[in-house]
Formats: sequence, C-alpha cells, structure tokens
Amino acid sequence: MSPEQMFSYILVPFLIFLIRVTDVSLGTLRIIFISRGISFFAALLGFFEVLIWLVAIGQIINNLHSPIHYVAYAGGFGVGNFVGIAIERKLYLGNSILRIVTQKDAADLANELNKRGHGVTCVDGEGARGPVKIIFSVVRRENVEDLLTTVKKFNPNAFFTVEDVNFVNEEYVFPAASSRKIFNKLGGFIQKKK
Repeated sequence: MSPEQMFSYILVPFLIFLIRVTDVSLGTLRIIFISRGISFFAALLGFFEVLIWLVAIGQIINNLHSPIHYVAYAGGFGVGNFVGIAIERKLYLGNSILRIVTQKDAADLANELNKRGHGVTCVDGEGARGPVKIIFSVVRRENVEDLLTTVKKFNPNAFFTVEDVNFVNEEYVFPAASSRKIFNKLGGFIQKKK
C-alpha cells in the first residue's frame, strides 16, 4: 500500500471518526446544557460543534467514492453520543429528586438527611403491603450517591427512585446558596444572582 493510499484509506477515516466523536459529544453536552438552562456554555459548545462538523463533512464530500469514510462518519456519531453522555455524568450538572418509600419508621433517616443539610418532606402513603412513609428530597446530583449510601445504611430494604429536576427554586431548597449559582464543575465559574 502506497503512502497516499494509506493516508486516504486509514488516516483520513480515522480522523473523520475522531472529529465526529468530538462534534457529537459537544452536541450532546450542548443539549444537556440547554435543558439545564446553562445558555452561555450551550452557545459556546454550539459554535465549536458546528465548526468541527464542517471539517468532518468537508472530508466526506472530498471522499464520496469511499464507503469506509461513511462508516467512520457514522461510527463517530454513535461513539460521540456515548462519550457526551459519559462526560455529562462526570460533571454532575443540576439537581435530582430522591424519593424514598419505606415501611419502617422514617424519622431516623429523615433526621440524618436533615443533619447533612438536605431538606426532606415526609408524607404518609399506602403501599401494596400496607402503610408506608414517603420521603422526598431535592439534592444536587453530586450528592446523590452519598445520600443513597445513607438510605441503605438506615433502611437497606427501602425502595427509592432518583429523577433529574429541570428547575428548582434554589432560594427555598438550597438556602445557603441562594445568593449565587455555582457551576463548580465548569472551571469554578460563579455567576452572582441578579
């Protein structure tokens, strides 16, 4: 294989794959930032996403005769979605609601969550096997694993669900952070509340 063929059939498809992984990862993060209301970073990522996409599509147009370039482009798209979601999970952006259903007395668990600085709401409910206590707590996503460890310690048989929350009245839920919005996982950027 000549150096020119090696460049055309190996290196260019590999570069297309990497470029596509990058631009789709940025696109996935951009959509997540939009859903979380982080518009500045969404716009910034959108700029670089399109710029990188133009480079990738330019290479495809220059190599319309080669199916391997199409496969590299499509493969980069698939892997880029996976990489973008994995990055977002590491950033721990946003808040989650933790819903705990327990058949035993929930006072100790609720008190422990309160001691750790998490607001809780307890309500009585009726489950398939009788009366239950339901505990709701809105928490920052970075604290979910810690809270689940606490739940399992106090009641290993509790049923729980964790869901993302799109909007939280932070002045009420997180009173200590009411004067600022923290994006500590995005380079320490702090935006003062207007």
